[in-house]
Amino acid sequence: MMKRFEGLVVLVTGAASGIGKATALRLSEEGASLLCVDINAAGAAATAETCGNAASMQVDVSDPAACDAAVAEARARFGRLDGLANVAGVGSFGHAAATSDAEWQRVIGINLTGVFQLTRAALPAIEVQGGAIVNIASAAGLVATPYAAAYSASKSGVVGLTRSVAAEYARRGVRVNAICPGAVDTPLIAGGFDAIEGVDMDLFGRMTPLIGPVAQPEDVAAAVAFLLSRDACFITGTTLAVDGGQTAI
Repeated sequence: MMKRFEGLVVLVTGAASGIGKATALRLSEEGASLLCVDINAAGAAATAETCGNAASMQVDVSDPAACDAAVAEARARFGRLDGLANVAGVGSFGHAAATSDAEWQRVIGINLTGVFQLTRAALPAIEVQGGAIVNIASAAGLVATPYAAAYSASKSGVVGLTRSVAAEYARRGVRVNAICPGAVDTPLIAGGFDAIEGVDMDLFGRMTPLIGPVAQPEDVAAAVAFLLSRDACFITGTTLAVDGGQTAI
C-alpha cells in the first residue's frame, strides 16, 4: 500500500468504531502517526493499539475544552498536526414533531458544534505547515431525509461550515472538504428507522443506492484518506458523495 502519510500526524475523532475506526486503520497503514479520540475511551484505545504509531484520548467533541485539549495532546506527543478527520457523530431518527429540545441540542452539539470546535482548535496547528481537514457530513445533508430533522440539519450545517472554512483558508495552506456517505454498515444506523411508529416507506423511494444496499466503513475511509492526502492538493471546499448513487437520482 502507498505510504502517503509518512511523517504526518492526523487526529481522528469517532475512532472507536465504524468510519472513524476504519479511517484510523487506513491512515495508519499509509504511515500516519495518529491521535485516536472518542467518547468511548476503551474503544479509542483499542483502535490505537491496532495501529502503528498511535495514541488515544477520551474526548467529548461537544465540549470545547476537550477539543482544545485533544489538539494540544496531538502536538505535545507528535510535535505537529497535519490533518483532522472529523468523524464523530450520532444518529437521530423519529417524527419531527416528537423531537425534543434536548434531543435537538444533543445531535447539533455533537454532529455540528463538535466539528466546528475541533476545526477551530486544529486550524492554527495545521496552518503552521499546511494540511487538510475532512468532515463527515451525510447524504442527509444534501437531499431530503424524512424522520431525521435534527440529523439532517446537523449534516447540512457541516456542509456549509466546510465550504465557509475552505474559502477562508484556501490561501493559508489548509484544505477543508466534506464527505457525504449514504447508508453505511455502522452502529450509527443499526436499527435505523425500524423503531419509528407509522413510517411512510414510500418516502424512502429515492434513498436506495444504485450500488448495493449499504457501503462498508472502509469505503468511506478510502475517500477520507484521499482528501487528506497530497493527491487532493487542488481540492478544497468540495462535498464528495460516497453514497452508491443515492443523491444522483
